Amino acid sequence: MHSVSNGIALRSDLHRLFDRGYITFDEDHRIVVSKRLREDFENGVNYYRMQDEGKRLWIPQRAADRPDLKALEWHREATFLG
Repeated sequence: MHSVSNGIALRSDLHRLFDRGYITFDEDHRIVVSKRLREDFENGVNYYRMQDEGKRLWIPQRAADRPDLKALEWHREATFLG
C-alpha cells in the first residue's frame, strides 16, 4: 500500500545507498553508514562525515507524514549491511 509514512525523500546518492543497505537511519533518525561502504568501494568519506556530524532526516510536524519507525527498524535489521 502506498503511504507517505512508507517513503523518505533522499537525494539520489543517498537513496541508492539506502536501497542497497549501505546506509540506514537509527531510531532518532540519524544516518548510520555501514563499514561495508569503505570495504566494498574504498570510499565514503563524505557519508562517514555525515554520520560523525549526527546528520538526521528532516521530520515533518504532522505525525502522519513522518517515516514509519517500524519500517526503519525493519530496514536496519533486514537490509542494512552493518
